[in-house]
Amino acid sequence: MNPLVSSGLDSRHGGTTALSVNLNKIALLRNTRTLGIPSVTRAATIALEAGAQGITVHPRPDERHIRPHDVHELGALLKAWPQAEFNIEGNPLHNLLPLAREVVAAGLPLHQLTFVPDSVEQSTSDHGWNLPADSERLRPLIDEVHTLGARVSLFMDPLPEAMAQVRALGAERVELYTEGYARAHGTTQQAEVLARYAAAAEAALRAGLRLNAGHDLNRDNLADFLRAVPGIEEVSIGHALVADALELGLAETVRDYLRCIRNAET
Repeated sequence: MNPLVSSGLDSRHGGTTALSVNLNKIALLRNTRTLGIPSVTRAATIALEAGAQGITVHPRPDERHIRPHDVHELGALLKAWPQAEFNIEGNPLHNLLPLAREVVAAGLPLHQLTFVPDSVEQSTSDHGWNLPADSERLRPLIDEVHTLGARVSLFMDPLPEAMAQVRALGAERVELYTEGYARAHGTTQQAEVLARYAAAAEAALRAGLRLNAGHDLNRDNLADFLRAVPGIEEVSIGHALVADALELGLAETVRDYLRCIRNAET
């Protein structure tokens, strides 16, 4: 197996949860005009210079935001940032794997593919994979990603009983879908919902999986989540981070999210 699958960038960054900045909303704004601004690669550079440990994109078949040339340009940029991860999300039954093959064939870095079961018409991801119903079609796709030298993370609801099935398919990680937590944050349901995520995380760790999380995490709820849910190695944040950047600036926003992560560890 290619060493990128199991070592090096696959380890935690100094024991701290890594922040991967999702750039979809930057591309969405750019695509409303033909001027090429704001620049996706410039935004990635600012985020990395501010301390982000990774870049995430989720190219859709309709190219509503991230487009294939963005993926190639970001890959070229990340060659100069060998300590940073490149995570591409998407449905492996749509455009994700052909794009991953192109990236690898071009000699560009690709560290992680996050498989998300979104439909073409969805505005955003809203559920995880259904195992074991989806297992047989996922298994050969996971195997192919490994031949490309990348690891696989499956986007999953917080279901403890599904975690061993994820590992049996050969995936290295799960990304816990956190919208349910975000909706419950600050309500009387917060503790109960967090307990469900913690149970799923513990089941994943027992199964030998490593843990990512993402969707609707923000500066208000991130630290509480990381304090309650064990083993989160990476959070992927886009919508809230870009919204905050309109007020704070992108670099300061990235630094503020990193402060939230550090606060969760104290």
